[in-house]
Amino acid sequence: MIILSVVLALLAALGNAGASVLQRRAAAVDLSGLPGSHHLFGKLGFIRRPAWRWGAALLVVSGLAQALALATGPLAVVQPVMTTELLFTLVLAAIVFRRPPGVRTWGAFLGMALGLAVFLLLASPTGGLETVPPKRWLLGAVPAAAVSSVLIVVGMRLLGSARAAVLGSATAIGFSFTAALIKDTLGLVSGGVEGLFTTWQIYTAAAVGLGSFLLLQATLRAGSLAASQPALTLGDSLLSVILGVALFEEQIDLGWRVLPEAAALGLIALASVHLSSSPVVSGKEEQRW
Repeated sequence: MIILSVVLALLAALGNAGASVLQRRAAAVDLSGLPGSHHLFGKLGFIRRPAWRWGAALLVVSGLAQALALATGPLAVVQPVMTTELLFTLVLAAIVFRRPPGVRTWGAFLGMALGLAVFLLLASPTGGLETVPPKRWLLGAVPAAAVSSVLIVVGMRLLGSARAAVLGSATAIGFSFTAALIKDTLGLVSGGVEGLFTTWQIYTAAAVGLGSFLLLQATLRAGSLAASQPALTLGDSLLSVILGVALFEEQIDLGWRVLPEAAALGLIALASVHLSSSPVVSGKEEQRW
């Protein structure tokens, strides 16, 4: 089941990568000169672009794959695997732009893959509850909502890369909680889908997911992928590991493994920063579509 969960998470990451590239292009094309484009969301004319619609369709497919992955594996496995979105973004962009990445970019590619593999091997996330007690949701959601609100308010006062990074962090919180809510919903209806729409979790997941999706559009419009993508991917995966332990009681091997696990996470972070700033996936390359 873990293998199936990893495969499904990889498919979800691939869909997210394609959606990120497509929607970033749609959001960036000639919107800067439109009246009202200085506002957080500006005019949403970019949603009429075919690239944006294809990206939205890919997000739906990747969301289904992610839900199936969460139903078959721990949250602390699925969401870290989703960091491979950056790797897929690099590959997809290289194919579309017909420009192979440089040696340093390939090194970052391998570094991120190695860091993820080492972290999952050492941490070995296992077990966990199928459902979360309501009190735990309250204890986790209140501080998360407070932090997200502060990040959004601060992000609205910033410009360019700083805004993209801050809003990306807020978006990551929303996506990680959406994943946790989906997993909880699937656990509640594991015996059958009859009671699917009688749980508060599914409606909360839909609301949080929609809000995160809209915030993602503002994040993509705020700055380049280099500024937003590391916060999105790393923030989502790291918070999801914490939620897996705190909410679902998933087990993470620590002890002597803490230092190498931290080193693996550091390698993922450094590689993701370099990958997201690579010319192949930067805004300059996206203008060549």
